[in-house]
Amino acid sequence: MRFMKKGIGTIGAVALLGTILAACGGGADKAPDNGGAAGGDSGPKYTFRLAETHPGDYPTTLGDKKFAELVKERTNGRIQIDVFPSAQLGEEKSVIEQVQLGAIEFTRVSTGALAAFNNQFGVFSLPYIFDNDDHLWRFLDSNEGTKLLDSLESSRMKGLAYYSSGARHFYATKPIKKVEDLKGLKIRVQQNKINMDLITALGASPTPMAYGEVYSSLQTGVIDGAENNYPSYYSSKHYDVAKNLILDQHQRVPEVLLISKTVWDKLSQADKDIIKQAALDSVATQKEEWAKYEKKSEEAVKAAGVTITEVTDPKPWQAAVKPVIDKYRNEYKEVLESIEKYKQ
Repeated sequence: MRFMKKGIGTIGAVALLGTILAACGGGADKAPDNGGAAGGDSGPKYTFRLAETHPGDYPTTLGDKKFAELVKERTNGRIQIDVFPSAQLGEEKSVIEQVQLGAIEFTRVSTGALAAFNNQFGVFSLPYIFDNDDHLWRFLDSNEGTKLLDSLESSRMKGLAYYSSGARHFYATKPIKKVEDLKGLKIRVQQNKINMDLITALGASPTPMAYGEVYSSLQTGVIDGAENNYPSYYSSKHYDVAKNLILDQHQRVPEVLLISKTVWDKLSQADKDIIKQAALDSVATQKEEWAKYEKKSEEAVKAAGVTITEVTDPKPWQAAVKPVIDKYRNEYKEVLESIEKYKQ
């Protein structure tokens, strides 16, 4: 059973979804009859799609594949999840919209992109709220982190697990040695209001655009720079055209593996349990692959002659972005207090 064919429009996706469900003995408002199945190889067969922006060997994609492998194994092949890397099914914003409709069943997206669909996820775009990765994961693995993940249901999505994405840094076609060097530069950002305020606070000009457009925009001078983690800087080959990297660690923006709420609600409880546990169990693989890929990326960009500047004193950066924290403190008060609680 497949909920979408690639390339259809939003209206077509909805119509096709209803047609396929009806043909399978379900319907737009009726869950498949699983005969009281207890999971495993009992119950309806499904073939689902999982949309992924990054290449096939990227750590999040490898996490996706581990998740799909576990689901297939634990259902004896009854539920198959096909992973489509390299934005084959569209860029993140478009994919999230299709997931909300149930036209694409699964995706892995950045919490930065999710903020446009669920305001609470904007908290991850706030700069310097986590001391390090250990602090981030203490929060993500907490009851408060789970509560935030569950809040996606109000946005017609079901959060399954968080994935790692390290720290984000700035890189540009021009030298960046200190925070003042960002002034006047056109910097690509994910399209959410906090990211745009962050770039503005640093004296630069925020330029929202799709991830797939960044390379050519750097190459042609449409933008002067961007920001991302080491693995994305490497895998996108942005280091070819923006050879100045400053390790300022301004954000730690985790990834989320999620399923359409429309699709989730039509699954048996047993299948929900299998899918949820498989997602959680895939996190260890994703984090392990992330650590390896991050090291590989660092070595590769150094070998390519990138000028790398380490920020040894974050205080000037933190002072520059303090107005952003102050602006959003009340809006994210509860979550920020929880994050503070998990500091050591």
